[in-house]
Amino acid sequence: MNINQSLALIRPIPDFPKLGILFQDISPLLANPAAFASVISALSDLGGEVDYVAALDARGFILGSAVALHKHVGFIPIRKAGKLPHTTFSRSYSLEYGEDKLEIHQDAMAAGSRVLLIDDVLATGGTLKAAILLIQDLGAVVTSAAVLLEIPGLAGRANIAQLDSAPPIFSLTQI
Repeated sequence: MNINQSLALIRPIPDFPKLGILFQDISPLLANPAAFASVISALSDLGGEVDYVAALDARGFILGSAVALHKHVGFIPIRKAGKLPHTTFSRSYSLEYGEDKLEIHQDAMAAGSRVLLIDDVLATGGTLKAAILLIQDLGAVVTSAAVLLEIPGLAGRANIAQLDSAPPIFSLTQI
């Protein structure tokens, strides 16, 4: 299955999780092994050589852990507040329907590590921006960020570009 056929399996769900939000459901893509393999292969080709793949809670974990296996590197989870059992750094962020906080273990990786950051959707950029800052808190470098799909109308890419050390951002599709 080619990448375009795979991405066509993503279905929009209106008014989820709140009225006015058009949620992008990746479940049909994940349920199709050929589509899932196609997407993981495409994401794995992005970002060059890295020491780790980091991904965001929760749908990013599905993609990021598979990409880490494909690239033969370690996987680092970036979780919502209160979900990690050891000492963490945390960052608050805004999303299109509220506020939240992300955390990473303080010993997740060594300073200077090169990281490919993965998530499912780039919307306003708040989540990815917070994750980039968390990785930088560890002294590591986000060499690039990759997402399954991007919603350009929400200006997430521009939000992230405001960072002094904004990484290149790749998206497999835009809606």
